[in-house]
Amino acid sequence: MSVKVFIDGSSGTTGLRIADRLAQRPEIELLSISAEGRKDVNERAKVIDSADLAFLCLPDAASKEVMPLLRPDVKVLDTSTAFRTDAAWDYGFPELAGQKEKIKNSCRVAVPGCYASGFISIARPLVELGLAPADYPFSCTGISGYSGGGKKMIAEYESADRPAHSKLDAPKSYGLGLAHKHLPEMQKISGLAHTPMFVPVVCDYYCGMQVLVPLDLTLAGSTAEQVAEGIAAYYKDAATVKVHALNEALPENGLYSNAMAGTDRMELYMTVNAAGDQMMLVSVFDNLGKGSSGAAVQCMNLMLGLEETEGLE
Repeated sequence: MSVKVFIDGSSGTTGLRIADRLAQRPEIELLSISAEGRKDVNERAKVIDSADLAFLCLPDAASKEVMPLLRPDVKVLDTSTAFRTDAAWDYGFPELAGQKEKIKNSCRVAVPGCYASGFISIARPLVELGLAPADYPFSCTGISGYSGGGKKMIAEYESADRPAHSKLDAPKSYGLGLAHKHLPEMQKISGLAHTPMFVPVVCDYYCGMQVLVPLDLTLAGSTAEQVAEGIAAYYKDAATVKVHALNEALPENGLYSNAMAGTDRMELYMTVNAAGDQMMLVSVFDNLGKGSSGAAVQCMNLMLGLEETEGLE
């Protein structure tokens, strides 16, 4: 028996990746719509209502436009920022405590942002387990490949007219006004009293991401061993998250941001300084995998009662 799935916005980076994954799965029947129909919100709504599940891979405004037109029992996965902090929607990070069951029983799931996934994977268990207070002054740095910027940025980096030596050769920090679109979900889902300080950096490679969260153990009121043991226990049954041991030897004495490119998994590393009062916690994953389309497919599997990791790398 096939499951009918529609991808609204299948020409974008995330939509294309989801479509490629689902095209390989015989139990999935991908529904289509005409080019003209894609321009008509009512036609799109009709196709979504005929599906068992739909992905909205759209700008925020387009997602908000179509949602009121849908029947309440159609299962929807939205990949924009439109509903990630909406109490009527469930957050699509199954590895968080209690979240898998919510997703399984939900008709409205918001897929996390890529940078947010990395930060929340660290900050949420720290606060939830009492390893850091909710008012701890969290900060983080995120490093991503240029595919995270979508079609326009990909075209810029891959242009045949790009000079041999250009500004694109160097890492670029942005969001320096400290108002990145992922911040609301980073704060809410992590249970923080204050908005974290976050600096994203884009680099000249296609995909892969790492998010680095420093932790002052004195301010947090925990030891490195407590943090390491707590996070390891938190994710011990996680399907796609692996936690490395405290101060485990790093490959090549560091972490490349594209180490998990092409996968749908996430790996967490934890190091502590010699004095035992400072830690660095790092989440490494693919911004197009666990950071977007992989996470979306994982949630789809749960919502449809399928094997959680089916079709994932």
